[in-house]
Amino acid sequence: MVKITAAELQKQFGRYREVAIREPVSVTHHGRDSLVILSAKEYRRLKALDRAKAVHPWELPDDLAQALETASPPESTKQFDHEI
Repeated sequence: MVKITAAELQKQFGRYREVAIREPVSVTHHGRDSLVILSAKEYRRLKALDRAKAVHPWELPDDLAQALETASPPESTKQFDHEI
């Protein structure tokens, strides 16, 4: 994966747009990874693999809602109770 700075992207957007069509381009800001540019084709491919779905609590199936209501944390997590 090509790695560039945000400043480089601003100066040479056309060049890196073409690179991103072939492979992802990682953009850094202040030395830290900030975003990745990738082709629309690759984005669509990745989205097709994404099976996650966000729902409101009232949209959950009854059996899952009931399971969440009756669930309790394992004993091993008691050590963190003071953080609540």
